[in-house]
Amino acid sequence: MARTTMDLAFISAERVQFDNVDLIKLYFGDEPDGEKDLGISLLSMQVSEEVRDEVWAACKGLDVLETVRVTAEIERGSKNAGKFIVLHVESAKAQAKPAATAAASPAASAAKPTEQPKP
Repeated sequence: MARTTMDLAFISAERVQFDNVDLIKLYFGDEPDGEKDLGISLLSMQVSEEVRDEVWAACKGLDVLETVRVTAEIERGSKNAGKFIVLHVESAKAQAKPAATAAASPAASAAKPTEQPKP
């Protein structure tokens, strides 16, 4: 089984719960191929049973069309087609901010001399 991480646009999360059924399906957008779709290309993926609550909670804070980092396993589906099973979702913004802040902090503190309080 292969594993991949992709950056995609978050569209929606859907949860279905009844009796002994608990399913979460995520919808993402990708760039159109220009042949079969001209607008955003929609992808739907199911969430692994082991991480359903974690992924559902992570999706609650996402905005529509926000770029997210999705980690998924690719299982063999019908007719040998790949079937994506989501393992983890996080905002791509969350990954970019700490690195930029960490890089800016030493430079900013080195450029600014520490001011002493005046008597």
